[in-house]
Amino acid sequence: MPHINHISKSDIFFSCTEKEHRGNENTVTEHALVHIYSGSMTVTDTNGTHIIKEGETILFYRNMLAKFIKHPSDNAEFKSISILFSQPFLQKFYSLNKPNENTKPKWEAKRIEKHPLLISLFDSILPYYELHGDNLPTHLTDIKLQEAITILRTVDIGTDSILANFAEQGKIDLAGFMQRSFSFNIPLERFAYLTGRSLATFKRDFQKAFNSTPQKWLLETRLKQAHFLITEKSKKPSDVYLEVGFENLSHFSRSFKQHFGYTPSAVQNSPRMHE
Repeated sequence: MPHINHISKSDIFFSCTEKEHRGNENTVTEHALVHIYSGSMTVTDTNGTHIIKEGETILFYRNMLAKFIKHPSDNAEFKSISILFSQPFLQKFYSLNKPNENTKPKWEAKRIEKHPLLISLFDSILPYYELHGDNLPTHLTDIKLQEAITILRTVDIGTDSILANFAEQGKIDLAGFMQRSFSFNIPLERFAYLTGRSLATFKRDFQKAFNSTPQKWLLETRLKQAHFLITEKSKKPSDVYLEVGFENLSHFSRSFKQHFGYTPSAVQNSPRMHE
């Protein structure tokens, strides 16, 4: 198992791993500013796959669907600092600080250009982790949150389009969203919320769009994608099942055989199935 340290009850947390680590979470619950100290991180969201390298900073938006893989550097480890901006904190902040007049709400991750103020911010936080470990003092967290959002808005005024966006996700194109998001392993209630629907409306609209139930369509679509990745991309079943949205390899293998009539390993080992 990779060695991971993090602060779980704070708005600032640290992540450190010596081996490649694939995150289990698929949803970013709050706006999050992430800075990579060492190593890199592969992020796959509904818009594609992005690589965040050592020294880079990115702002993720609330309720973002994403998969994360942390890659240690060749001779060291993966190390990052994340600052979470909760909705109550942001609402209080923007009640006292007017957002940029040109702000238009956005639902997309944003890379933040390197800047001495940002580097200074993260460098000032790191020693507290080394001193306090997993128990960063609350009063210090509050101070650093205020400092972080002030610096962030100073170096990139466009961040208000994310941080000052308090709107709930409106009703969006269900078919397009599901085609981009089927590989994220989240409950149907979450899919419904992210498409701006109640669960009942989501199921009704889904039936109209796909002539199928969500459960059946998700299973079949994930299996078809897995088959494609194994046959066309020569990926291993053990690498594919998480990528397409299954929780464990045994469930994936069983579902695969029930659907196609043969196991994923049979596909992998049979040249004829690759033709």
